[in-house]
Parts: sequence; C-alpha cells; structure tokens
Amino acid sequence: MLVPPFASSPTGSGHSSASTLDVLIRGGGPVGTSLALALSREGLKVGLLAAPPRRDAPPDVRTYALNAGAVALLRELRVWDALPEDARTAVSDMQIRGDDGGALEFSAWQQGVAELAWIVDAAALEQVLGEALRFAPHVQRLTQPAPAALTAICEGRDSATREALGAGFEAFAYGHLGVAARLVSDQPHHGVARQWFRHPDILALLPFDRPQAGHGYGLVWSLPQDEAEQVMALSDEDFAARLQDATGGAAGTLTVASPRAAWPLRVGQAARWCGPGWVLLGDAAHAVHPLAGQGLNLGLADVRVLAQVLVEARRSAPWRPLGDERVLRRYARERSVPTLAMSRLTDGLLHLFAQPAPPLRELRNHGMTLVQQLGPLKRWLTARALDA
Repeated sequence: MLVPPFASSPTGSGHSSASTLDVLIRGGGPVGTSLALALSREGLKVGLLAAPPRRDAPPDVRTYALNAGAVALLRELRVWDALPEDARTAVSDMQIRGDDGGALEFSAWQQGVAELAWIVDAAALEQVLGEALRFAPHVQRLTQPAPAALTAICEGRDSATREALGAGFEAFAYGHLGVAARLVSDQPHHGVARQWFRHPDILALLPFDRPQAGHGYGLVWSLPQDEAEQVMALSDEDFAARLQDATGGAAGTLTVASPRAAWPLRVGQAARWCGPGWVLLGDAAHAVHPLAGQGLNLGLADVRVLAQVLVEARRSAPWRPLGDERVLRRYARERSVPTLAMSRLTDGLLHLFAQPAPPLRELRNHGMTLVQQLGPLKRWLTARALDA
C-alpha cells in the first residue's frame, strides 16, 4: 500500500515530528545511498528502504566510469577517499575508433584536467557507501515503509513504486544486451580507455587496476541479443579470442579474469519526475545506453541537485513541506533537460552506427575524423562529459 509513505508530516512543515521522517528513500543502490548521505549531512531525518542483498548473488563484475561532478559529490560525502586504491583508476586518454577508419582521441592534458574520468569497481563503491551509512547520524535503515514528508524513489529502471504512481515511463528496447567482464592484458593500459563503434556492436575497454594493477580492463560490450547470447556461451578461451579479433590486438593479448554478466539495454525517461510528496531519481527517472558511461553520473547529478533544491527550500520557505510539488518541480526542470540531451546523444550515436549502408558508414567515420580535427568542438564535448 502506497498511502503511508506519501503522507505529509503531521506538522505540515518540512521538519519531522518525533515519529515522522523528512524523507523516505526507496532503493539502496548508489543513488539512493548517496542521497541518504547528502540529506543526512543537512540534518534531515532519512529512512532508507532497501531490499536485503542476495546471498546467492554472483560476483559483481561491473565498473562505473565516473566524471568530475560525480567524484566531487563522493568527496563531499567522505566516500571517495575510502575506496581502496586499486578500486579506482584514472583515465588519462580515450581512443575511439569507427568501423571504416574513423578515429577520435581525447586527452586529459589537452583538456587541462588531471583525468578525463575514473573507472571504479561497482561492488567496492557500494560497499563504502554502505559503510558510510553506518556513521550517518540521521539515517535509519527500514524494512517497512514509514510516513515521510517526501518519498524519493531510487529503485532503478523497473521501479514498482513509479509504476504504482502512474508516473509513466516511455522506454525503447534496443534488442541488445550489455556484456560485462574483467580482463587482463599482457600490455600495460597506461590509463587509456578504448572504444570501438561498429556495426552492429559497440565495445569498450576501460582501464582498471583490478585484478592486476596496470594491466586490467573492465569490458562493456553492447551486442545484438542473439549474438550476445552466443558469446556468453563461449568458453573463456574462445571469448578472449573473439575479443582479440574485435579489438585487433590494440590493447594487447587479453585473457578473461572473471565471470561474465549480461543485461538488456534500453533507453527511456519518465513522463513525470515528481508529484505531491514524491520524486524520481536515477534509473527510475531515466535510462541511457552505456556507450558513454553516463548512467550513474546522471543519477549522482540528480542527487546533488535535489539536495540543493531541498536545502534552499527549507532556508527560503521553511513553512512549505519538503514534498511540495512546486519545490520538486525546480529539481525536475533543472535535471530533465541535460538528461534528455545525453539520452538523445547516446541514442543517436547508437542508431547512426546501427546502419550498415556504405554511404552512412563513410559519413559517420568522416564525421569522427572531422571532430578530431576541430579542437574547440572536442574541448566542448569533453567538458560536457566531465560535468554531465
């Protein structure tokens, strides 16, 4: 039943009574836990409702590519420095290749930044976020919903709460699976991320210091579903040979160092991001293709903006409840535009490289080379990715 979690505080203000939360967060992933930490730092009383971890869950082989904005938030939450050194690897350069000679390269040095991104172990990040919650003074872990002035829904792309609210989520399934694994190369990665845009797949090798410092990669490979199922069924040796053929040996000789995981890919956005007493964040509000590595970056940007909006609302209009829809619309307006822009960019790139016609192949590869030659455009694109 959804009524209690969306009930306003009995006092009618943004401050809770002794038995009422300021904010109930549904979802215990990185977005939900980061939001709990951010709001706790502002003195809000927070309840975190999350499913217990599965004891039979397979090892998490995912990696996150985090931009400067996401890292800055994690630093503010005192989480970033708690990550083990080998659980985060700086990306100094990025090399992108097309399917007909197109090439595009980005450099931290050219951009005037220390790194283009950080590749982070997904399981390690979730662990340190969970440990930080133990020391957050205003966060309660819940097993049942509790009354709150505001419910923040961070349950992911298949959120049942979002569906029950009728927020709407228009999604398009690509018919692709994302395949992830950990790899080791016989050559050092030198902090270089590599990506191949081809028809009909997109392959990314993300430099990573696990399981071997200086030689590891996180794999993210978008493949049509039937082809993805075929490669998932291969032995480790045959899978590595398939990767070797796909990369042309550009990253050295690769060996598989973990189990593989696969999940369906889609793009989508909620029709409504907020309503009286509720708000959507992260994948519950938007889903993008992983080709640009912006999924968690967008979710953490949601956290940053929502926390800012709520703090400002308490400061400027303390008589209004935190769940006031006029307050929440400020957050929705600020986040929906950049999120939609990133979604359209990644979706457009995917569809562009999904076309096998030779004229289009020549055009898209020529376009990559043209961007490579236009310094100001490259700097602008890199800046957008760093700040997303």
